[in-house]
Amino acid sequence: QVQLVESGGGLVQPGGSLRLSCAASGFNLYDYAIGWFRQVPGQEREGLSCISVADDSSTYYADSVRGRFTISEDTAKNTVYLQMDSLRPEDTAVYYCSTLPRFGSRCPTLQSDGSDHWGKGTLVTVSS
Repeated sequence: QVQLVESGGGLVQPGGSLRLSCAASGFNLYDYAIGWFRQVPGQEREGLSCISVADDSSTYYADSVRGRFTISEDTAKNTVYLQMDSLRPEDTAVYYCSTLPRFGSRCPTLQSDGSDHWGKGTLVTVSS
């Protein structure tokens, strides 16, 4: 059974950092790419970053987070991380990880659909 569990969210001051974790089970990181998304209530879900271990660990970022967020993986732990630095109040959201096809266009373009598996999310609040 494919399962994703996010952790690491919390309250942080503007300019601070957090590292989110996405622990995968029921598959290994070579089977799927893993994407990070976020959503603010009442707004559309936003794709942030994706990594495909099978595709030479290629990484992709949305313009809104490029240079501030870093995605990485630990295949031994079957876990993907999102290091978030220089956090801003507008980064406040629920953050989710999702499976994506390991090859093809949906990881590079951060496009999810109904076939993907999702975690339940972790809340990040950036506030002084």
